Formats: sequence, C-alpha cells, structure tokens
Amino acid sequence: MPSRQSSRHVALLRGINVGRAKRIAMADLRALMESLGFLNVRTLLNSGNVVFDAPDRLRADMGRKIENAMTEKLGVSARVLVITAAELDAIIAANPLLDVATDPSRLLVAVMSPDLERARLEPLAQKDWGADRCAVGDGAVYLWCGGGILDSELAKAFFRMSGDGMTSRNWSTMLKLQALAGKA
Repeated sequence: MPSRQSSRHVALLRGINVGRAKRIAMADLRALMESLGFLNVRTLLNSGNVVFDAPDRLRADMGRKIENAMTEKLGVSARVLVITAAELDAIIAANPLLDVATDPSRLLVAVMSPDLERARLEPLAQKDWGADRCAVGDGAVYLWCGGGILDSELAKAFFRMSGDGMTSRNWSTMLKLQALAGKA
C-alpha cells in the first residue's frame, strides 16, 4: 500500500503504441515517471497504462506534468488522464453493462477527463443502437459492442463525439489495472 504521504494512481495515456505513431517503450515511460518523482511505477501491457504512487507534493495537475515531460523528453505528444486507484475501483464497480456483455474484449470503458461535459454524451445512451449498449456514468462511459468494436456504429459515434477528452480500455485491461493498482 502507498504510504500516508503518497497515494496510488493510474495514468492512462491516449493513443500510445497504436499503429506506428506515438511509440514509447514502457521502460522509457517508467523511467520518465520516476524522473518526475513518482514511486513504485509499473506499466501494464504496451499501450500506456501506468500504476504509480504519487507523493502529496506532486499531486497537482499530474496529467499535464506527465504530458509535458513526454513531449520534452520522449518527443511524444499524448493526452494523459490520471485517476486514483479508488476512482478506478468505483468505475469498475459501477459498470451497468455486465449483464449484457459476454466478451470482455468488446466491452469498453472510456475514462472521462474532468473537463468533458457528461451531458454532451448523454444522447448516445438514449439512442437505440440495436445489440450495442451505452451507459454514461460518473467519470466513465461504458460501451458494449456486441458485433465487435470496429463494426460498431455506437463506437464510431462515440469516438467522434468524445475527441481527446477520453481514453478507453477494454474490460480485461481495466480489471488487470485494478489488480495491479491493488498490489503493494
């Protein structure tokens, strides 16, 4: 567990190591995070998922600090959303689509940046998407793409509307991040 002077966080980097753009070695990302003063830095998969402890003195505007350091030191520009481990737990616990989702790779959780207006996404949840489903929660949007993410009209509409104010992970990755964040 993090000490009383630090707290566990998860950084989600948007669009890292997808295709040929925005390539970052996870060892370089861990080193960057440590150079910023973050502790117990661990990465998950090769797609910009970082679990770390943040000392009290570093908690202000962590996403922006990481973004700036990535641009300056690694030459990669990407949006970084940071949430606490407790916020991750709450997002996972609140998923209203578990009763319809049968494949964790087709169930997406999109974490919202604090400046994204939730009301802007509400129309997606109101529309009939056939077998697909959308639910807007506190801090996250949940998307079930039963026929696959690439063929989902819901997913296409969602990504057009959300811009860089969100980053998504599939359900399996979210659960792996939760497990990693729960380890000391």
